[in-house]
Amino acid sequence: MNDTKPIFLIGFMGSGKTTWGRKLALKTERAFIDLDEEIADEAGMPIPQYFAEHGETAFRTLESRVLKNLPLEQPVVVATGGGTPCYFDNMAWMNKTGKTIYLCVPPKALWSRLMQTDIAARPALGGLTGKALLDDITAKLADRTPHYQQATHIVDQLSMRLDDLISLSK
Repeated sequence: MNDTKPIFLIGFMGSGKTTWGRKLALKTERAFIDLDEEIADEAGMPIPQYFAEHGETAFRTLESRVLKNLPLEQPVVVATGGGTPCYFDNMAWMNKTGKTIYLCVPPKALWSRLMQTDIAARPALGGLTGKALLDDITAKLADRTPHYQQATHIVDQLSMRLDDLISLSK
């Protein structure tokens, strides 16, 4: 595959898509795009507000449209939303358009990371904490894993190094 094609980082929320995406983009001299930021710009409001006002179905429709209209003329790394690969034909479209890399993280590690964030800013978590949050992450991850596993590459994010990502991007 041509190394100028876009690289889409996929995985559950808290898997490090944005953090690793920025690092990968810098090291490979690619532009970095955070899909959530693009969606918020398009919507004219933060994602939690859009989610609350319009619901998940409208959000997923907007997300798919924004994804497929990203400026991909130059080499880019795109950090997707956790649910992006699971709706419409988004995963097939990303695989056809570029490379997809699934940052795989086990539920307990995701839970630990997400407990340190602003849960209210993540509408898909419904404000859950503690064991209820871990149970929700485990269930959602089980539902999403078949989509994530369609990625061009699957990496164990807990043991991954930046050099590993760089080699997968070529």
